[in-house]
Amino acid sequence: MTIDNAGRGTAAPLRDGDSARDGLPGTQGPAGRRGAVDPVKALMHRHRELCERAVDPLEIAAGLEAHGVTDRTAARLRHRDVFSLAEEMYARAARDGEAAPRTDAPDPSGPRASWAALALVPGALGAAVVVGLRLTEGQPRLAVAAFGALAIASGPHLAFRRGPLSTPHRTTGPARMWTCWLVAYALVGDGLLSAARDGGPHGPWPLATAPVLALCLACVPAVWCAHLFAARARRRLGASRGLEEFAASVRPLLLGSLALFMSALCGLLVLCGTALDEPPAAAGAGALGALLLLARLLTARGFSHLPGRALAAAGAVEATALTTVFAARLPGCSFLAAPVDGLVDAAGAGTVPALACGAGALVLLVQAMRTLTRASAHAQPSPPP
Repeated sequence: MTIDNAGRGTAAPLRDGDSARDGLPGTQGPAGRRGAVDPVKALMHRHRELCERAVDPLEIAAGLEAHGVTDRTAARLRHRDVFSLAEEMYARAARDGEAAPRTDAPDPSGPRASWAALALVPGALGAAVVVGLRLTEGQPRLAVAAFGALAIASGPHLAFRRGPLSTPHRTTGPARMWTCWLVAYALVGDGLLSAARDGGPHGPWPLATAPVLALCLACVPAVWCAHLFAARARRRLGASRGLEEFAASVRPLLLGSLALFMSALCGLLVLCGTALDEPPAAAGAGALGALLLLARLLTARGFSHLPGRALAAAGAVEATALTTVFAARLPGCSFLAAPVDGLVDAAGAGTVPALACGAGALVLLVQAMRTLTRASAHAQPSPPP
């Protein structure tokens, strides 16, 4: 460590393959003694805003990890892990008066009763639409279906404005559009595909109200499973003593929360199918439910790029399947429907959404296992100024 003419400390070269991306000044001496500038103090200055707004050491640890500070970096500062380093930074910031007086951060999801009540809205709207479709015929039924599609599409948007699935980021228009398309396909897609393969449609085709109603009702277990995952992950963050240890403990928690939601969704599909005397379409609706939940979990934590692409890809596959069946009616184009015909003949019309949404859900699950197991994904957002 050297001092320039202005009295500022300059970092010695990093050793052992370290790079400046760690955000650390170098150390001097074979035993890694602190030089003229305390490296922890320098790190606190570099992340001054993080230290000022942090309400506990865990938030500092999550922020450091998000900026590329690892357990190896902490070891060079004579700390066993990032959590220990964050505890020292938090304590020194409070002692040195570098941080403003801290107050308990409000729950970013808002009062539990508020978001729990909002989670009931999609199910109520879905039930009202199903009743309307059952009581109408002809033109009034088409009007109810059109209004119901808009109501069902807006239901989750209202339900997720608060709670563990809320996000401070605006959901992009294409993501909303493709979500609406996927839900609409769950309602009319399988019936339209079957009618198109038979040369139709020659009139109204059957609507799959049972899976759509089950998906609407599944918003309740979705928010509670997300709340369970967030609360348990935050608790593991406090008990873990290293980033790898935390990630290893959160992976089964994520899988367990997803499995719990899927169990609830399957139960709702069977219940709605029995009550409405319809096939539950468990494969397609189950894959769609998993895709939507994982997309929302990632979006709520700021990872919105891949979920948007996964939703678009699944919707594009379903749209392509319908388009090829209708396009096959053109002279000399019958070969276009061959892939869809073979798939539907082998396993039914529900295979198309099951494969499209299932592939998207699998991609998002891999992404979630990488990103939602980071400490930075579970840091409490700072309260608004």
